[in-house]
Amino acid sequence: MSVDLIALNPKIHKDHIGAECKGHTSSNAEVQCANGDRKAMALTGKLIAHVEMNSGGKVLHDLLRHKPHDIASICPHKVHGCDLVSGQRGAVGSTIMWHYTHDGKQHSTKEIIEEIDEANQKIVFKVIDGELVEEIYKAFRLTFQVEPKQDGKQLGTWTFEFEKPNVSVPYPTSLMDYLCGIIKDMDDHATTK
Repeated sequence: MSVDLIALNPKIHKDHIGAECKGHTSSNAEVQCANGDRKAMALTGKLIAHVEMNSGGKVLHDLLRHKPHDIASICPHKVHGCDLVSGQRGAVGSTIMWHYTHDGKQHSTKEIIEEIDEANQKIVFKVIDGELVEEIYKAFRLTFQVEPKQDGKQLGTWTFEFEKPNVSVPYPTSLMDYLCGIIKDMDDHATTK
């Protein structure tokens, strides 16, 4: 597995963009506006990890898209269930609720499927409820995509795009390791099937 951390990019929060704010930053993550006001700045980041897969990537993409509830039987010590909350399973706009254990603690996270690209075996989830966006990050988006390698094998690639409320919030590296582990479990299961 390889992990790439794209540098955290301080950006002006969308609610504070305006002609009067020119983006002059200070050390405490605020923007000094031309009129003298100070506005809080959002901190956005991107984390990317690749997992080499032995099974066909389409199998894992289809499992995440159409049968995420089956992942609980593949790695029950990590994932306990995935419920369809609204919409049609595997369709853009559908809402799903994951139940899982991470770092020894049980969690539930609600996500909406924002994008599906069958040709590139890509699925994008936006976290809309749960500890991840209620207590840790202001916004969190996950993308899983299957990418070909030159040697004919495929990579499962996770991309996290997130907004931290302040600089003291950690990067989601533990969650990345966790999800890469699930992809490896799914790959092992598909290979031995």
